[in-house]
Amino acid sequence: MATRQLHFDGSGVPDGEGVVATRLGWLLDPGDVHFALATDGTGATDFHRGGWNSWSPTGWAPLDESPLRIWGDDERRLTADDAANDTPDRHEGNGFGALRLADGRVLLLGALGLGTPRVGGAAHSLWATVETDDGDGWFLGVGPEAAVFARYAELLRDRLGTPSAPPVSTLWCSWYSSFEDIDEGLIADATAGLGDLPVDVVQIDDGWEEIVGDWVPNDRFPSGMAATAATVAARGSRPGLWLAPLICLPGSRTAAEHPDWLVQDPGGGPLVAGYNWDSHYFALDTTHPEVQAHLDAVVRTVVGWGFRYLKLDFLYAGALPGVRHRDVPRERAYREALQRIRTAAGPDVYLLGCGAPMLPSVGVLDGVRVGPDTASDWAPPGSVADPSHEGGRNGATASLARLWMHELYQVDPDVAYFRSIETTMSPEQRQVGVDLAIVAGFRSTSDPVAWLDAGEQAALRRFLTGEPVVEPAGPDRYVIDGRTVDFGPVVREARVGREHLTEERDQRAR
Repeated sequence: MATRQLHFDGSGVPDGEGVVATRLGWLLDPGDVHFALATDGTGATDFHRGGWNSWSPTGWAPLDESPLRIWGDDERRLTADDAANDTPDRHEGNGFGALRLADGRVLLLGALGLGTPRVGGAAHSLWATVETDDGDGWFLGVGPEAAVFARYAELLRDRLGTPSAPPVSTLWCSWYSSFEDIDEGLIADATAGLGDLPVDVVQIDDGWEEIVGDWVPNDRFPSGMAATAATVAARGSRPGLWLAPLICLPGSRTAAEHPDWLVQDPGGGPLVAGYNWDSHYFALDTTHPEVQAHLDAVVRTVVGWGFRYLKLDFLYAGALPGVRHRDVPRERAYREALQRIRTAAGPDVYLLGCGAPMLPSVGVLDGVRVGPDTASDWAPPGSVADPSHEGGRNGATASLARLWMHELYQVDPDVAYFRSIETTMSPEQRQVGVDLAIVAGFRSTSDPVAWLDAGEQAALRRFLTGEPVVEPAGPDRYVIDGRTVDFGPVVREARVGREHLTEERDQRAR
């Protein structure tokens, strides 16, 4: 299909075939499109990049600086962005993109469906392409930033649906305190240590399973996972469990016994889907009937154990390009797998996606991680060249750029830190995470109460029990119970060092 060439004159686009006016913009027919901007001659100044999955670089960047992307790390790019469509030479992202015009307005072009859409921008142009014709066209919106993004969310919700499970108010998870070094005694002690704190969900993270891909408890949980779920439920919390249902490690029985279950590389052999756990890992072919039966069984089993909150990690692997049993567009294969998981879990089990493709998850997932992993460090080495790198600053800036998505599902900016031990973050840096969680409406922590002094315990209690009133007060600014919170300095700090990166020079910024 040929690319349609259209013009935006600063106030609108010409009426014509495939262009229909709507509130705050226009609806465009599916297919590739290119807009020439005939404004006042000064051109756009900044581009807002939509990241493909939870961890992908996301947010505003000046057009005269380096594109917002992962620089100098091919393995990380495979895991944390749409590596198949990486564009180091121009500002471009996935799903949607927006330009900040010279008069302060925003011009947004966003996909209204699937098809692995890409949107890019320059000072005098805005363009969009699709990998496959599997979408529902585009929304071109213009106006104040908040209003345009809210209208885009409304249109996506109308087409893709809304979540079904009861929302999460507060959550405690094991990851950032114990990582994979967990056992049933530790979980029981941490759960008891919460005392009377109102924690809606207590979630067990990675470390309970024999190996990624084989979802049975290891010998550190000798009583079985149903017993641990019962321990959590006994305090009145929803039991939560971590799974990575669409991947498997090479050493898993799943990979060894069922090589035909794996997405294949067009060049031969199983597709390498990413890197973690000191290894590469594979993607399950969710179009294969036996994999579908396997997914059904895994999800029904963990729900049968009593878990009512599932953190589904590394989901992007289900949407990577590769050879599948059934030839369907890759984002379609992913969404169908999610819908299968939803059916197996039931409508009331909360599904949180992590490493999840953002747009194809709308209407199926109840919540989505909206930034890279936080960490006990603010800006670890590597944070500048790689905006997807773990760290408090990277996690905060990406999550801020996606707060508009709260109309689509709950937005999870990752945990807030209250502890002053086992962290290098200053009190001010920790407060950024606390305030962001309050603004996002998803309040979680990984701090064991036993690690906190009296003042920190009191702060945690206020965090979990409070019902703050949050009001937007401008770009990256909010008022929380009358207190003005300005995240702008954090966003600007994150841009320092990213102005002129190249693949050759990125190591200086790492």
